This record gives sequence, structure tokens and C-alpha cells, in this order.
Amino acid sequence: MSSYAQEFARSISDRDGFWLDAAAAVDWVTPPTRALDDSAAPIYRWFPDAELNTSVNALDRHVAAGNGERIALIWDSAMVGEQRSFTYAELLDEVARFAGVLAGRGVGKGDRVIIYLPMIPEAAIAMLACARIGAVHSVVFGGFAAPELATRIDDAEPVALITASGGLEPGRTIEYLPIVAKAVELSAVAPSTIIVKDRPQVPGSAADHGWLDWDGLAAGAQPAGPTTVAATDPLYILYTSGTTGKPKGVVRDNGGHAVALAWSMRNVYDIGADDVWWTASDVGWVVGHSYIVYGPLLVGATTVMYEGKPVGTPDAGAFWRIIDEHKVNALFTAPTAIRAIRKVDPEAAELARYDVSSLRTLFAAGERLDPDTFHWAGRVLGVPVVDHWWQTETGWSIVANLRGLEPMPIKAGSPTVPVPGYDVKVVDAQGAELSATEEGNIVVSLPLPPGTLAGLWRDEARYRDSYLSAFPGFYLTGDSGYIDADGYVVVLGRSDDVINVAGHRLSTGSIEAVVATHPAVAECAVVGIADDLKGQRPSGYVVLKAGVDIDPDTLRSELVATVREEIGAVATFRDVTVVAALPKTRSGKILRKTMRQIVDGEQYTVPSTIEDPAVLDALAQQLAPQR
Repeated sequence: MSSYAQEFARSISDRDGFWLDAAAAVDWVTPPTRALDDSAAPIYRWFPDAELNTSVNALDRHVAAGNGERIALIWDSAMVGEQRSFTYAELLDEVARFAGVLAGRGVGKGDRVIIYLPMIPEAAIAMLACARIGAVHSVVFGGFAAPELATRIDDAEPVALITASGGLEPGRTIEYLPIVAKAVELSAVAPSTIIVKDRPQVPGSAADHGWLDWDGLAAGAQPAGPTTVAATDPLYILYTSGTTGKPKGVVRDNGGHAVALAWSMRNVYDIGADDVWWTASDVGWVVGHSYIVYGPLLVGATTVMYEGKPVGTPDAGAFWRIIDEHKVNALFTAPTAIRAIRKVDPEAAELARYDVSSLRTLFAAGERLDPDTFHWAGRVLGVPVVDHWWQTETGWSIVANLRGLEPMPIKAGSPTVPVPGYDVKVVDAQGAELSATEEGNIVVSLPLPPGTLAGLWRDEARYRDSYLSAFPGFYLTGDSGYIDADGYVVVLGRSDDVINVAGHRLSTGSIEAVVATHPAVAECAVVGIADDLKGQRPSGYVVLKAGVDIDPDTLRSELVATVREEIGAVATFRDVTVVAALPKTRSGKILRKTMRQIVDGEQYTVPSTIEDPAVLDALAQQLAPQR
């Protein structure tokens, strides 16, 4: 096994050699002769002279190698009480047939297709079918409101839209078809083809709107063969929130994406063809793109797709059940899911009902993994808990503990070290590199490695302004943190989560990490609110663990003392409010900015990504007196 230091050094000093070697894990129609095209720097392209098909790499080649009977996809729905498994041969047949459906409707290379589906197998099938014929898919998280869907339709200008009758949440059903109808009405450029997968649990059908039925079309479709595309051609567009209100369409290419994800599965996650891999996320997010669908299939592993929640479907043992029943070797989830389980079942009593001995590693990403949650998960599961840090824009890990390359000592609070290909620095406001332990802006030296964003859809100026202009020669991550004396990266939070208290810059993330250590606290958020004297001051909002009964004044005094001891009096931390729940996006991120706006009495917009608007409404009523 090569050492991390050797691999990292080579990835920076010999980018072409490093990534051409990595490209050997991919089947090419036209193999690359060079890796990096820097002729238009700071806009870079990877494998500029190569051609391939991503669907072939995810499916066909495994079948051709005699592994068609290996399980490719397990669908487990706690919402409908069903499970389905697809071998690689069966999944290839489904994908080829639906690719034939799209081709029969005139969808071809370079055309965009919006996919607006819940967590059902057809979501993965539709994505792979687009890749098969060279179409560019744009998955929109199921349940987004009509205006949000309409903005994405207008920006991508799709020729087709694929949806279902609806999605299922605990205690409620989300009917998609009225949302799609309204979005089409609002759109300036409506797709000419709309295909609906009927779900008997949800009212509505394609016939109600004069649209096309998935099952009817697929039954008579001729399987489509793969279309060869350039490595630099777009595979998908994934929209992420923008500060202007207009979503940013992150573009991912075919070649660099396949190389990076195949490399990451083996080297970051230590997952290969004999493993069962479960990413507890949604295909509507980048985690679902990279590690529910493409990553595990590229290396021939078995991937689990779960429709349900960590708690309430039916209980806090849902994750342990899936690990037991499907013999999952590695689980990737967001820290908020682990905190939700811990809140309901702080002693992990549900775990005793299941055999989770197949689990080797728990991976966490999507938000900061606080040390308290890290230690709890490691204690109850008895496996390494591995934090890693990345973004929608990068598509895979910037910083990680590389379990398949050289596992390193784990430090609570750090996702460990920069992944090969990512030359991570911390700089001050003027772009000067900071010394070890000095907090500043986390940036990555250009070029970014393969698999990262190729740009923003039809908006190069915004791409440059958003990511490349602040610090020339670097990619701006938008996160703050530091690199310690051992080279470990510590990510404290978004740069705009740094508050200024009487001239002192403080990270709300560092205060949250201290608050979360209290034995009564299940989860917390710290936001900077307006203060007439100091400009800003930190205010804490905590959710108690199930069954905990503590006097609010006692809790407040204990937390204030702990923050004072760990961070210092400079934090001026004195506000603690116990809340029933924290408002979050569907991907688990706490809506700190919205909370700050509520407390400061500012106008705020309910984000379209919110998990449960009722939580925000209740919080707004509770916090109103603070204004």
C-alpha cells in the first residue's frame, strides 16, 4: 500500500501521471493520452481527447465480465414496506429499455432531462438511462415547490421531464403531479415530453394530465445501446442554492466524474465489488448522485437505496435493521441522522435487536460532525466513525481519512487530511497563506482534480465570480477553518457563520462543538444575533435528549460556564434557549441564517429546501419575544 504522503505529493507534482493511472479503472471508447487541459486556465478540463459512456462503466462492463448475477441495487422502502433487488443484468435491462423510451421520444445527446422523482428505483434508472444516450440529466429534489421546479426548467430548458405520482413522508403524502402542472404553467420553456411513474399509494396518474405512463412506454420499448460522448461532455446539472435567489447549475462532466468516483470508492471508502454500500441520502442531492447511484456501480458494488427516515419509520432502529438485513459493510449518512437517532434512543437500546457485525465503517458528511456525536456513534457501533468534507461543487471528498489508501489516526472534530488532488490552503482576507492553527478562509489551489464542477450551466461569468475571483489561483470553498500542526484540516463552518463580537472574530461552529458536549443536549445551533453594544453576540438554541428533565436556568448556567472555560470570556455567551426542534433542510442542514433573521426581527423567506415548515413556524412564535 502506498503511503498517503507519497500519493498526495504525486497528485500535485505529477497531475497527468497520477490521474492517467487512475483512469485505467475506467473503460474508454477512446482512452486518454493526457489528463489535464489547462489551455484556458483558470477554466480547466480533464481527459480532453478521451471518449466513453458512463452507463457502460456502471453496468454493461460488469455484465460482460460475467458478473451479471451480482446484486447491483437493493431498494428498501420503510414507507410502503417493500424491498426489491436488481442484479446488474436486470438493472442494465431496465436502464436500456428506459433509454429506448427516451430515444423514441426524440431525446438525444446533449438534450436536458429533468428528473423529479422520490426515492424509488426509477430515479436511478432514469439517471443511468440519460447517461446511456448522452442526454444531460438534472435531478430536482422530489417535493420542491412549483416555483423552484419552474426556475430549474427555465434554466436547463429540458426536452423531457420524468416524475411520479408522488412521494411518501411519515404521516403525509406529497402529490407531485399538481406541482409539475403548476411548474410547467409557470415555465417559459415547458418540456415537450412528461413521463409519469404511477405509485398506487399516491393519488393521480399520467392520464389525468394527458401525459405519458412510464410502465406503458417501457413495456413496448426497444433497448437502446450506449452513445459515445466526450469525456468533457456534461453528464448532469445539479442546482444548488445561490445568494442571489437564482439557483446555480453545477455542471459535472462524464470522464473526470467516472475516474474520480471510481478512485474515491476504492481509496476513500475502501469499497469494491464484493461489498454492500449504503448511502442514506436522497438522489436529489449530490451525495445521492455520487454515492447512491454512480460511485458504487462504477466499482461493481451493491448499493442500497432507502425510502424512509432514521427515526419514525417505524422507530430509531431503522438504520440498524437495514444494516442487519442487507449485511451492509459501510454506511454513509449525515451527522443530523445520527443525532436524530441519539435524541430518541440515547442509550441505543434499539441496536440490541439487530446484528450489525457486517458494518466496518460509518462515514459522515454534509455538515460538521460534532465531537459528541462522533464519540457516541463510535461507542455504540464499535466501528471507526469517519468524518469527511466536500461540497455539491466538488462532487467528492476534499478532505478525508482515506480508508483504502492509508487509514490515519482519527481526530474528533477534523475530517483529517486533504485528499490527493486537492491542494488545500488557509488564507486571510488578503489571500496570504496562514500558519498552522490560524483560522481563515479555506481554499484549494487550482486546478481542482477530476470530478469537480466543470462550471455553471451557461454562466461562466457567475462561475468565475462565485468561486475563482476572490482569491486568484484558488477555488473559494466558502468555509472557514484551519490546518493544525499535524496537517489535519478543521472545518468550522461557512465563512458567513463567523461572527464579530466587539472586534473579535468567533466561529459559531466552535461554540456549538462545546455546547454539544453537555450530557442533556441532543443537538444545538449557535447563531450570531445583533447586539447594540458588541455588534453581535452568540445565541444558543438546544434540543434536549429524549427523557431529559433539566431546569432551563441550570442548563444555561452550565453551558455558559463550559463555553467560558473552553473558549473564553471573549465569547460573551449567555443566551440559551431550549427548543423542541431545529429547522433544517431536507438534507439535514440547520437553517442558521433564517434563525438569525427571526431573532433579529428581519424579513425572511421560508427556504424551499425546508424539511418541515411547522418547525420554523413554531420557532418563530417562540423566539418572537426575544425581539
